[in-house]
Amino acid sequence: MSQTIRRVAIIGGNRIPFVRSNTAYMGVSNQDMLTATLEGLSRRYGLADKAVGEVVGGAVMKHSKDFNLVRESLLGTSMSPTIPCVDIQQACGTGLQAVNMVANKIALGQIDSGVACGSDTTSDAPIGVSEALRQVLIKVNAAKTGGDRVKALLGLRPWHIGISIPRNGEPRTGLSMGEHTEITAKEWQIPRDEQDKIAAASHQNLAAAYERGFFDDLITEFAGVSTDNILRPDTSYEKLAKLKPAFDKESGEGTLTAGNSSTLTDGASAVLLASEEWADQNKLPVKAWLTIVETAAVDFVGGAGSVKEGLLLAPAYAVPKMLAKTGLTLQDFDYYEIHEAFAAQVLATLKAWEDDDFCRNRLGLDTSLGSIDRSKLNVNGSSIAAGHPFAATGARIVATLAKMLEEKGQGRGLISICAAGGQGVTAILERP
Repeated sequence: MSQTIRRVAIIGGNRIPFVRSNTAYMGVSNQDMLTATLEGLSRRYGLADKAVGEVVGGAVMKHSKDFNLVRESLLGTSMSPTIPCVDIQQACGTGLQAVNMVANKIALGQIDSGVACGSDTTSDAPIGVSEALRQVLIKVNAAKTGGDRVKALLGLRPWHIGISIPRNGEPRTGLSMGEHTEITAKEWQIPRDEQDKIAAASHQNLAAAYERGFFDDLITEFAGVSTDNILRPDTSYEKLAKLKPAFDKESGEGTLTAGNSSTLTDGASAVLLASEEWADQNKLPVKAWLTIVETAAVDFVGGAGSVKEGLLLAPAYAVPKMLAKTGLTLQDFDYYEIHEAFAAQVLATLKAWEDDDFCRNRLGLDTSLGSIDRSKLNVNGSSIAAGHPFAATGARIVATLAKMLEEKGQGRGLISICAAGGQGVTAILERP
């Protein structure tokens, strides 16, 4: 049977304001945030009486009780309880990967519309018990009689008592994402001043976007918060230059600071996708079209027979594959939305694409991809200023870029998101 591949439309998005962890959303769960985000999207696009095909999303920092997070969140909204939901997780790439899953189903005709979403909080992080205590509790739970339970508990020792708190570290290396990026910054010789300039621009661009009302139809107020509280409109390069290194504090060569790195953040976001026919039937204008999504992974540990690569440089490999498939060059874009996990990671990615040796020997290209016009980079701010609730960043960027293309009237935008575990998810949005 022949299969017609349908175009996938970006209708629009919604998110709640992102906030620094342990501030305004203390005591608020992923389900609370995602429910509010989906309800805001439902009200904006009148989804309460519309047949939406599926909702796909997830969270990185997740309690065991949240095994069905997306479905439980949906059931708290005005959207139909007959909409099926799927939970996924790919670290910081979760949101964009959710977009990819929904888009593929629309393109293949399995559904006509869908929502991709994500939520994350480190203010309500899951805290476990020590492994020794966990083993004792498993035996207690498995015991058939009261006597067996007492016997199991008698095996408990004072040194078994402990808690397990999630940490921002790679299991294979024991290094945090910031420590890994310090290594990348040194390998690629990324200067501190360039990192601080990226960070300053992030705050200034986000502040300007708020000032002109860009986010008025992208954000709904939540828990008394109406704007991202990490944003500092008065941030300047001079202020950022005074900050001390945050990850390499001993060598005297550390360049990553709290100011040029994204911070732990709470928040949620969602984006509505549809076929062209569904959009027409429901009289919803299309902001942009999703052209392609590409994922990649790198060996950041250094296994036998492979080249050890920087933890957050997988997008440097994904984007060239995407360009080859679409026949585009790196310069064929009006906007570049590169997630700012760290300013150094953004700059290292750009420098890799400019480097002949990297492009020939690592990417297998004849020459470098070249430079981008920096004035087109993260023009409405990005994760350093807005914050980075891991699973929520993808839908934030897709919704933001789609609106930017709608405002421009036509154009093309590139999305690049790095993720823990040496992974990356990238995409292209277009408005003919």
